[in-house]
Amino acid sequence: MRSVTLIAPAKINLYLEIIGSRPDGFHELAMVLHTISLSDRITINPIGIDAITIRSNDPSLPNDHSNLAYRAAALMVKQFPDMMARYGGIEIEINKRIPVAAGLAGGSSNAAAVLVGLDLIWDLGLTQDELQTLGAEIGSDVPFCISGGTALATGRGEVLSPLLNLDNLYVVLAKFRNIAISTPWAYQTYRQQFSSSYISEADDLKSRQQRVHSGPMVAAIMKRDGAKIGQLLHNDLEKVALPEYPQVADLRDAFIAQGVLGAMMSGSGPTVFALVESQAEADRVSDAVQNQIANQNLLLWTTKFISTGIHLAAS
Repeated sequence: MRSVTLIAPAKINLYLEIIGSRPDGFHELAMVLHTISLSDRITINPIGIDAITIRSNDPSLPNDHSNLAYRAAALMVKQFPDMMARYGGIEIEINKRIPVAAGLAGGSSNAAAVLVGLDLIWDLGLTQDELQTLGAEIGSDVPFCISGGTALATGRGEVLSPLLNLDNLYVVLAKFRNIAISTPWAYQTYRQQFSSSYISEADDLKSRQQRVHSGPMVAAIMKRDGAKIGQLLHNDLEKVALPEYPQVADLRDAFIAQGVLGAMMSGSGPTVFALVESQAEADRVSDAVQNQIANQNLLLWTTKFISTGIHLAAS
């Protein structure tokens, strides 16, 4: 079995609306997602024993079943048990650049890379749809991370409708290293505070999802209108996260004060992103916010929209 190295991009949410509850305990969502060039690098190596091992440059990453990349490998072994018997075990090497627990789907993207990588090295010939179906068993963001680009995501996030890819916008990301927001906490708190507004009837759920599909954010994306996209950024989870974590709110306000197209918390946070139109503007905004918020725990990255999900690393 040969080694394979893949690029696993992060994603941001341009739109996140919580519509209602699902029988499986998850929330019914309508989201617009986009991949960005900030990426992890995943290498899958053969090893001489029938085992799955994880190695990473980030010592905080778990190396057991709590790591989504491990779960992805375990799922593939379960689905295709003859492959490990034929090829032996695997070592998953994770070169981490996407911050952990940041609302950027880093773990989901790593899992997506393992699914794609094992499909390649085991020569399974799975279609993208088949890989995404497997990915949905691991996490709601995994199917999108496989395909990447721009998509409207409904259901719990696994039902995807591709949209026009944007490559004309740049992104500044910022996160305090000492703040982590639990995704289950964010959704559970939202449920506690806002469940009275949930839609429960199936026809009403479908109507709300369709309204997002034909709504102003999707229209702005189809026109590649960066200014309008910035104005229409929306994330329901800000309603619970920002009051609880005022530093995250301050960070968003610091971006807005720099005249960016728009700024918002991504996913369940705590990462905040700002949209701008050029690399030079991204660098200017990053420097200005770094100078404005004198906090050694503040981390910033400049990146841009990309049209791909998991892909092979250049040789």
